[in-house]
Amino acid sequence: IIGSLLFIEAMMLLLCLGVSVYYHEDDLMAFALSVAISAGTGLVLRLIARNCDNTLSRRDAYLVVTLTWTVFSLFGTLPFLLGGYLHSFTDAFFETMSGFTTTGATIIDDVDVLPHGILFWRSFTQWLGGLGIVFFTIALLPSLVGGSVKVFAAEATGPIKTKLHPRLSTNAKWIWVVYLCITLLCIGSLMLAGMTPFRSINYSMATAATGGFAVDSDYSVFTPAVQYILTFFCFVSGVNFTLLYISVSKRKLSTLLKSAECRLYLSMVLGCAAFIAFELMWKNDYALEPAVRSS
Repeated sequence: IIGSLLFIEAMMLLLCLGVSVYYHEDDLMAFALSVAISAGTGLVLRLIARNCDNTLSRRDAYLVVTLTWTVFSLFGTLPFLLGGYLHSFTDAFFETMSGFTTTGATIIDDVDVLPHGILFWRSFTQWLGGLGIVFFTIALLPSLVGGSVKVFAAEATGPIKTKLHPRLSTNAKWIWVVYLCITLLCIGSLMLAGMTPFRSINYSMATAATGGFAVDSDYSVFTPAVQYILTFFCFVSGVNFTLLYISVSKRKLSTLLKSAECRLYLSMVLGCAAFIAFELMWKNDYALEPAVRSS
């Protein structure tokens, strides 16, 4: 399973290599070596375990989930280290783990000096981690079906009573479709608001993942229109994707509004925003619109 995961990571690094080739920058060799190392290690692991049984116990499932996050992050450090963009393994591992866990904390002071491929990799790690690497692997790896329910139980947060489809791999694919649609709609909206395609893609990946990695040190790119778009899609991305899928597929917005979870989420966000807007107007002399937008 870990060998298969490394092949998936190699494909993702290959996509970043494509970005590097497009922009003709010096991170090309770093990504080429990262792809080779990831794919080579994955091949060795697959060969060692070519006759293995993929049936997982619950203990195995928890181990797979833990190893998935750890291994992905370990190999995700390669572009930073091989390209010399970060000089210590600790910094590179922190940056990669921050991306995959969508923490959004960074140790890079000036992102403007980084090449496009590295910036794309940072955003991509966030986007992939936004829904969960294990969710992604369940959707892509039919070999996991034997123990996928246990892996899903080990990865999922909170109780999920509604199954979209009897096959869990299909279930994961549909939830990924929702995630992809949110990302694509956000990209289109940002481009209509005047953002460049590269910025739109990167900020949309960070927004859908509710992360925080930026590709600019200068925040003048965040016009009021862009702020509203990012706020809206960040809010939507915080909604339970299972509920989103059911409400969209049945064309019933009432499904969302009937959910106690969604109503609590909506009331907390609107309540806190209203309180902060009031504070900004009262204490900081904000006008109504900037106060509402900021809050």
